[in-house]
Amino acid sequence: MIPATEYAQRRAKLLSKMKDASILVLFAGEPKKCSADADYPFEVNRNFYYLTGIDQESSILLMIKAFGEEKEYLFISPFDKKKEKWYGKKLTPEEAKAKSGIRNVLLKSAYTAKIDDALNKEKRQFGDIDTVYLDLEEEQKLFKNLSADEYRRALTAAYDNIFVENAYPLIVRQRMVKSENEVNELKEAIHTTMMGIQEVMAMARSGLREHELATRFFQVVNDDSHYQGLAFPTIMASGKNATCLHYPTPVSIIKPGEMVLMDLGSRNNYYCADISRCVPVSGKFSPEQKTIYGIVLECNKAVAKYARPGVTLEQLQKFAKDFLANECLSKGLISEKSEIEKYYFHSVSHHIGLDTHDASDRSLPLEAGNIISDEPGLYFEEKGIGVRVEDDLLITEKGCEVLSSSIIKEIKDIELFCKGKLK
Repeated sequence: MIPATEYAQRRAKLLSKMKDASILVLFAGEPKKCSADADYPFEVNRNFYYLTGIDQESSILLMIKAFGEEKEYLFISPFDKKKEKWYGKKLTPEEAKAKSGIRNVLLKSAYTAKIDDALNKEKRQFGDIDTVYLDLEEEQKLFKNLSADEYRRALTAAYDNIFVENAYPLIVRQRMVKSENEVNELKEAIHTTMMGIQEVMAMARSGLREHELATRFFQVVNDDSHYQGLAFPTIMASGKNATCLHYPTPVSIIKPGEMVLMDLGSRNNYYCADISRCVPVSGKFSPEQKTIYGIVLECNKAVAKYARPGVTLEQLQKFAKDFLANECLSKGLISEKSEIEKYYFHSVSHHIGLDTHDASDRSLPLEAGNIISDEPGLYFEEKGIGVRVEDDLLITEKGCEVLSSSIIKEIKDIELFCKGKLK
């Protein structure tokens, strides 16, 4: 669990990057309508959560930098005894204060007046504020019927003395470098993911439907994480289905001799694991499966050796693509290097954190504290073979640490595990 002191440090760091005479407003967001009177499960805006540790809908963070002072306010929904009987308990101001480290916790109804105090030229409670930072991520709902861009336009119409800047790049740049506490959160998510993968490998056999394996993974993950759920919808694909990168419908019956590709992850306090593994349902790789899997596995390990501070994700991609092309060419799987684009068509890496594909600036070189994926793959639809081997890497001062190294991936280890000879 990340302590309130770390959330306070994150806010202080962000305040140091804000302009003088400015405020920042972030919203936790609102549940989105699914159908009729049903909403989708609420997912908190990750930038808001990153700075507060609060995951309750309708909450608002206000940070002010003016008059040489810095102030913070958190606005939350009021206690409603009747609603709590229907929808569960809400945070009290004292609980919100303890979680976030923000001393000024007010009810949401006070937000409009506080903003007017800050921006109204007749009041100027905090001086001549001229800049308002908002998270302008597209499609973000701040209130039930108001998007981030609509709120931006409403503010600039009401207060002609302000300029709105996008806070998203500032926060994202900060989120890219993980603290020790964040690394530990992700390690816990990876450990839970490992337990689920082991269950799937032990259970995998021909005659089952793919969703039976996906369901078992879901059960194990929720048991271990106390119902924190999945980092993303599980991809469980057998045979030819594994050549579809984000295979969405795991309803096929697994056939004898096929491999199952699983791309999955648990989450821990919103920090997401993202792991891919393959298992032969017969318990043994066929010669062709072993060749293709071996190429991807060696590429996965080579990328981990290459990843270090100063390298960009674009350079990692070129490295992986060249490695796969050369190996496929030497094994007779392609006749010229350019053919690799037919069998490898995605990026080898992305940042990982509070989102599976974590907010990031992909143009920036890697630095210590980044957590990224390492996921080369090969997809031969005509052979019915799709392989992806994915680990989560922590970039260190001199290279990287494979956070998911405890999840088996060597051919001999997988075959021994399938035979019950490797625990």
